[in-house]
Amino acid sequence: MDSIFATLTLKQANAMLWIAIRMLTGDRTKFYGLVFGIAFSTLLITQQLTIFVNLIERGASGVYNNASGDVYVMDPVSRTSDVIFPLPSTALDQVRSVAGVAWAVPQLRANAAVRTQLGDLEQVAVIGVDDATLIGLPERMLIGTSDVLSIPDTVIIDDVGADRMFGAIDPIDQRLELNDQRAVIRGMADVIPSFTSTAVLYTTYSQALRYVPGTRNRTSLVIVGSAGDVAPQELAARIERQTGLKARTRDEFAQDGIDFIIENTGIPFNFGITVALGFIVGVAIVGLTFSLFIRDNIRQLGALKAIGVTNAKIGRMVAVQAGMVGGIGYGLGIIGTVLFIWGFSSNSTFKGFYIPWQIPLISLVSMALILTFTAWLALRSVMRTEPAAVFR
Repeated sequence: MDSIFATLTLKQANAMLWIAIRMLTGDRTKFYGLVFGIAFSTLLITQQLTIFVNLIERGASGVYNNASGDVYVMDPVSRTSDVIFPLPSTALDQVRSVAGVAWAVPQLRANAAVRTQLGDLEQVAVIGVDDATLIGLPERMLIGTSDVLSIPDTVIIDDVGADRMFGAIDPIDQRLELNDQRAVIRGMADVIPSFTSTAVLYTTYSQALRYVPGTRNRTSLVIVGSAGDVAPQELAARIERQTGLKARTRDEFAQDGIDFIIENTGIPFNFGITVALGFIVGVAIVGLTFSLFIRDNIRQLGALKAIGVTNAKIGRMVAVQAGMVGGIGYGLGIIGTVLFIWGFSSNSTFKGFYIPWQIPLISLVSMALILTFTAWLALRSVMRTEPAAVFR
């Protein structure tokens, strides 16, 4: 008897859920409105968070584009790879004298204005890497090899900068004028774009000294490799104690660049407003449509209560309806975000953009909150409805 009763109870529960789905899909206008509201909110929240995360991560591009280096040493007032106070020439030898340093090389980073063969004036970042080891160059070359830097007056341009400066014109063998000095582009590197997407020219340290005029102190950073038995954190602490300079591990220096953008730009606030609007729009559209849907079906739900369906079962029916709408809308919103990122992947502005796994999870939680809140608002009138009201 118990098994028969359990079977009948299960069939009744399945029937109630089927009725809930049929009620939802029966009014196609409101059904599509609910799906659209969830899909649009998911798309807005996911897309804006994706763009935000990828933009601020570009603050660390100066570190990520360097294929080598465990510790970065700089003046104590320096903050990021783009906000640098130059070091004295003695700093390199000081760093090399610290126990646990396997190697240390200088790097020069500076901004400059260049004139192209077409007569255009462009702002670029010049990065001078160690002449002997070429440590500091990007890991992957799209055109040419790093060996071209052995040719006098040679620079390597990043792919995003080449697209911005020359468009469809082949940048190789293009001549530039920097500080009355000739520079010839003989290679193109594959890099993560900087936050400002400024074109980057890589050359040797000695050549960069000619291209970029400056003060007596010219070294921007000292890039350090640690010995195998010394952790980067320990080595950074040793360098700071012995030299008085600021030393940051690779991950710490990358995070410094991200934090600098968050603290000194309006990007987090502006994107936060957009994400909040996506949440509010979702509540408004879904809440209004759900309320209208429940109100239009109040007599049917009242009739179910009159034949003995409890408020708990009514609540489960509405939960199934909300779950169905949420699942379809959320899936469409995520697909829309993926298509958006894929559609603009060929644009240099969106180069390297990806969707971190945490963002769809945040969107899922947001949609669950929207549906829970709106379903609760819609259910209040049903819970207060007297079963006898449908027969008056």
